Amino acid sequence: MLSQDLKTYLVVAALLLVIGVYGVVQRRSFIGMLISAELILAGAGLNFMAFNRFMAPDPATGQIFTLIIMGIAAAETAIGVSFILAVYRQFKTIDPIQLNEIQESIPGLHSEADDDAVLPRGKEPGDQER
Repeated sequence: MLSQDLKTYLVVAALLLVIGVYGVVQRRSFIGMLISAELILAGAGLNFMAFNRFMAPDPATGQIFTLIIMGIAAAETAIGVSFILAVYRQFKTIDPIQLNEIQESIPGLHSEADDDAVLPRGKEPGDQER
């Protein structure tokens, strides 16, 4: 039986959101991050449906937004899985920490911001030693 109280739905949606954010921050693999992002979107969809049920004058509004969220979640999953497969084929790992170490070890892949960070004080990128 469904609850007849809006607070119950909002607590469950907030719990999904918090678990999703924690998962995105703490996961060590891209698959875990992708699943956590899905939890965040599920929490948002539950919020729309709860407010739709208890407060919306037009009952279709929350359902339309939830369907849009489901479409975004499906597209995000498809793009995320294709990204994960491409990264795995290239580097043979999906661990973000290992990928960062691999990227740092490949010459020519660092950005100009990295060059600015290692310059001594008072030196400009174009200055030459005399």
